[in-house]
Amino acid sequence: MHLLQLLLRAGPGVLVLVLCLQLGTNTAQENTRKVINMQLEMPSKAKENEEVTMKLRVETDLRECMVIKTYLQGSRPMDGPFNYLYTACLCEDYPRTFYWDFGVNRTMAIATVVHIIEKEGICPNISVVPIGKEYYYTIGKIQIV
Repeated sequence: MHLLQLLLRAGPGVLVLVLCLQLGTNTAQENTRKVINMQLEMPSKAKENEEVTMKLRVETDLRECMVIKTYLQGSRPMDGPFNYLYTACLCEDYPRTFYWDFGVNRTMAIATVVHIIEKEGICPNISVVPIGKEYYYTIGKIQIV
């Protein structure tokens, strides 16, 4: 009987301890999906006036589609007759790849920016704008040798 009384007295303390442990270690159910994953491929070195190709692969872990604008931002003005800006629909099962071909005549850093926007008529279904960051970027550098 004495043992049963000890177990009943320890009950609330044990419950509080179990609750604290549960709250502190319950990270397996957190949302670990990334809104934007970016992989940039570009040469690190080029000759003066050589044409280089930048390739950006963008994907998402979210189940919903979203409209993105992707563009280049250089540390110096970039010359070229090409479109620096793309607007596209990005879905979980349909990653997008963007290419830019341009000539470089000096060393520069180039940021590739992905901006999540709200625009109708781009995605075939309803698109969403996730709560949180709207801009994602990665930076590469091309050095003239």
